[in-house]
Amino acid sequence: MNNFAQLHAALHRSVQKILPSPVPRRQTELTGQYAKVDGIKYVMPVNSDDSPVLMAAFPINKRAAAALLPGKEMRPFSLGGKGLLVVTVVNYKSTDIGKYIEYSLAIAITHGSRPVPPILPLIFQKTFKLGQFVVDLPVSTEISVKGGKGIWGMPKHQANLDFVVTDTTVSAQYDQDGMLGCYIEIEQPAPIGLPVRLAASNYCAFRGMLWKSDIYFEATANVAFGRQAKARLVLGDAPGVVPLKTLQVGNKPLFTAWLPEAHGVLDDHYEAWFLTATTEAEAAALRGGDMMDSVVGLGQSQEWLAPPDRSRVADSQPAQGRAS
Repeated sequence: MNNFAQLHAALHRSVQKILPSPVPRRQTELTGQYAKVDGIKYVMPVNSDDSPVLMAAFPINKRAAAALLPGKEMRPFSLGGKGLLVVTVVNYKSTDIGKYIEYSLAIAITHGSRPVPPILPLIFQKTFKLGQFVVDLPVSTEISVKGGKGIWGMPKHQANLDFVVTDTTVSAQYDQDGMLGCYIEIEQPAPIGLPVRLAASNYCAFRGMLWKSDIYFEATANVAFGRQAKARLVLGDAPGVVPLKTLQVGNKPLFTAWLPEAHGVLDDHYEAWFLTATTEAEAAALRGGDMMDSVVGLGQSQEWLAPPDRSRVADSQPAQGRAS
């Protein structure tokens, strides 16, 4: 068994080496430089190490997803006529701003007002500007809110979070002000040890603008598709989650993924556009995210709130029944 494990590890290292790195040269050239932004100190690049990640993607009603996207600048990504709700929870164990959990609830999108062919955005990600619009993004610490929202425009807010790994499952819960926000549990996929080096784009609404940031990560992933993917998703009544209940979330995940140890780089370059509408009244009604005053005065505390109350999940119904 030891010989097999050593062989598997060596094969994994070999495959990782031949995969092209998604990290731009500029980020590599920043290595060892220092920055201080909004009072937060960074050793460049902005990276994280040894961070477990769970992911699950569920089909949603594409028309409902389009109605939830602010402005005219995005369209729901379509797969088999359905949109996609992507749940990603990262347990950051080593960053410049300390340890924290980040709980992302997002809709897969393409950036631009024109329709795009199905499937092709998965192959030509940059051409079709494939990414995800982050609807809600609770985190464990105040400093993560200050940096993530104040610098990159992400819809971060502090909440009660946990991340629990057992021999067979990975789960994470999010509570806000005594209410359940979200509970996700996946059955650990079979350990295929798929080497991955990927870039991903996040689109977020803040100050009436659409903000795009890019993250690059590498890891060994265990992934399950279709019937092999098993997950349970429960949406609660926290304000950031309520809009997701309009999406008619499917009861079976399209895929689940477990990355026991991911390494990431968040690009310090970002882009922003005004969110627009056809009329002044529609523009005034856009869900353009929080305003600047939501980050003014935030401190740099790395203290976590109390863990969420898991008893809230026991009596809750999954988004559309148990997903398996």
